[in-house]
Parts: sequence; structure tokens; C-alpha cells
Amino acid sequence: MRRILLGIILAALIGGLGAGWVAAKHHPAQEKVTIVGSTALQPLAEAVAARYRQGQPTTNITVQGGGSGTGLSQVQAGAVNIGSADIFASQQDGINAHKLRDHIVAVSGIAPIVNPKLGVKNLTMTQLRQIFTGQITNWRQVGGPDLPITVINRANGSGTRVAFEQTVLTKSDHAVQAQEQDSNGTVKEIVTNTPGAISYISFAYLNKTVQPLKINGVAPTASNVTTNRWPLWSYEHLYTQRQPSWATQQFIKYMQSGKVQNGLVKEANYVSIHEMKVTKSATGQVSERK
Repeated sequence: MRRILLGIILAALIGGLGAGWVAAKHHPAQEKVTIVGSTALQPLAEAVAARYRQGQPTTNITVQGGGSGTGLSQVQAGAVNIGSADIFASQQDGINAHKLRDHIVAVSGIAPIVNPKLGVKNLTMTQLRQIFTGQITNWRQVGGPDLPITVINRANGSGTRVAFEQTVLTKSDHAVQAQEQDSNGTVKEIVTNTPGAISYISFAYLNKTVQPLKINGVAPTASNVTTNRWPLWSYEHLYTQRQPSWATQQFIKYMQSGKVQNGLVKEANYVSIHEMKVTKSATGQVSERK
């Protein structure tokens, strides 16, 4: 009788272990991917992450802003899986680009914006430079109303600021002392509510609450970005450690896929990496894509 009871107990234990193994097989552990950095890339990264989770429910992806500088420093420190940035790692002080791996996932157009009621819709590149260096201080100097210009700049560490100043300012220029903000959303809100304000944001944040400006008569469109006819743009990078996790690699591969590039990337008002006809180096040099 005792042997029979021991046999029943042993069978139950083995059965329980087997059931547990089957359950574990059908419900694998969650894999976490954390992305921190660029607010310019944040809307797209969030949209792609939401779509990716539908097909990969075991991967938990968290997307946060904070700016390109924050993203690069966090991934270098190993605190996050991915540091998103609008700039090359080599452009950021304190970052050893050789220790990181670069994955370009989109191109972000950048547009100067003003309040829609201002009435100004076009500036020359020279006028734009003179506004952001403090040489032009009133809108009447560029054909607008008699209204002081309020410059809203991006904060240091912003990849969008680096790309903007690299294109608009010369090496000897110094940006005018101005209010600084670290996110596209905050900048847009300030310009929306300040009649004489001017700043710049990524295409993804454009809507009817602000007026994007043409430069030298050229409109800020994705098509113009692909040829550099619209020169204000930056790559969107996902930086990882040299040996990223499998889950991290799979997410980046998905983001670079034709399905995402031709779908969510365009829908979110970014430019597909597959459609670019030019390339840009970390120093801002543009050349024909081969």
C-alpha cells in the first residue's frame, strides 16, 4: 500500500513538472527593450513599437524622450537597450562612437515654424540665419508686421538643433541668446501661443496650429528632402551596444523593413531611408547616394 501511495505521489510530481514545462513553453518570459532619446523620433518609435507588439507579444518595448544627448549617454552607460538620436554619436561630447553600433531607421525633415497669424510664409536662408544670430529682430525687416521676433531655440544636446545650426549657421556664427526648449512638442505649443515667435520642429510634429516656412521659395516636403533641395534634415539613429540583445536586433530589423519604411514611416511624416537619393556625413557634407 505504501509503495502504491509513493508511486501516485511521484507520478503527480512528474505530471506537475511536465504541465509546468508545457505552460512555460507556451508562455515564454517577456523580453524588454527600452528606447530613450530623440523626441523627433519618439512618435515614430512609439507607433512602430505598438505595431510590433501585436505580432511579438512577448517583447515589451518602452519608448521615452529626453533628447539625443540623453539617449546616447544612456546607451553608452548600458542603462538602456537603444539610444535614439538625430545626430551621429561622434557629434556628441563624451560619447565614444566606436563603442556603439549605429542603425539608421528614418530621415526627419526639419521646418522653421511661426505663428499662423503672423502672415510670413517664406524667408531666404540668409534671413533665417540673421534671425537666429540676432541680426534681424523685427518681422517688418522681412516683410512682416511691426512685431518683435521671439526666437525659441532647442536645448543643447538636441540633435534637431545640431542639424539646424549645421545647415543654417556658419562656423563663425553664434546663436542669439534665446529661450531654449528640449522637445518638439513644447516648442510647437509656445509658437502656437506666441504671435512673434519663431523656432523649428521635425516634420512629424507639423499641423495647422503652426505655419511652416519656405526657404528660398522651396517648401518643406518629404520629396524635397530626398534630393536635399530642402536641406534641413537629419538621420534618425538607433544606437546600441556593439552586441545588442536578440530582441533589440529583431525590433530594429523590423523598423528598417520595407513594410515599415513604406507604411508607418511615411504615415508619421518621416522620410523612408530607402527613398533618399543623397547621403549626409557627420560633418554635414551631402553627396549623391550610390
